[in-house]
Amino acid sequence: MNRRTFLVSAAALITIGGTVVASADSTRIRPRRALVYRGPASSPGCPEAVGRLLESSSDPYDVTFCGPDEDVPLTTAALASASLYAQPGGGELSAAWVHMEQHAESIREWVRTGGHYLGFCLGGYLAGATPGFGLLPGDTARYISSRKSEIDTTGNTIVNVTWREEERTMFFQDGPIFVLRDDAPVEVLARYRNGKVAAVVSDFGLGRVGVVGPHPEAERSWYTRGLTNPDGIRFDLGHDLIDTVRRGAPEKLWTPSP
Repeated sequence: MNRRTFLVSAAALITIGGTVVASADSTRIRPRRALVYRGPASSPGCPEAVGRLLESSSDPYDVTFCGPDEDVPLTTAALASASLYAQPGGGELSAAWVHMEQHAESIREWVRTGGHYLGFCLGGYLAGATPGFGLLPGDTARYISSRKSEIDTTGNTIVNVTWREEERTMFFQDGPIFVLRDDAPVEVLARYRNGKVAAVVSDFGLGRVGVVGPHPEAERSWYTRGLTNPDGIRFDLGHDLIDTVRRGAPEKLWTPSP
């Protein structure tokens, strides 16, 4: 979770030439703007890495950082201006929830009405329910506490996953597993070595939720004290997560209730 060592009501949509266009009574199509949280519930360097991942995706986002000390605070109005909200890595879940609980209802409603949520490590934990935003058809738990986990440290390390049937190595720091209902209609992107879910995309109302336990946004500077990744520094898994979330229902601009 924490890189400690280094720092609406929708009317019918009309399809014209393959493009979804909102009718006069429906909400507007969202701009490709991403809000990335940066504040006391994130760790230094994590929001910036997520921002660069979004800016380098196949269809780049216009990234704005939001938070209590940013020019743009995390508010219902700010969410209404964006198509995607990203919650990056941070500290312990209980400590982060102190700062994020006040935003839970706004984030849930925004996703329910068409927003896209991305959660990285702590952001994945926060997508769960105990505590969290309750965006998943299930909950989260610590990978290092799961049966047959090969990781026994809460510090920075690497973890082996199977991502779309390909064996890959990723930066990892006490990230979650996603414990989903058996009947949940989800797309599992990756599993840890013990079979637990490491990355998944699901619907939530009209919105989409993509979460990952390891860090596909990890940059070269994250690998310190002799830590290396045999796969090299690659961002294709993060881009796959973003693209999978984006392949959802039409993104309708949420207008918050007065």
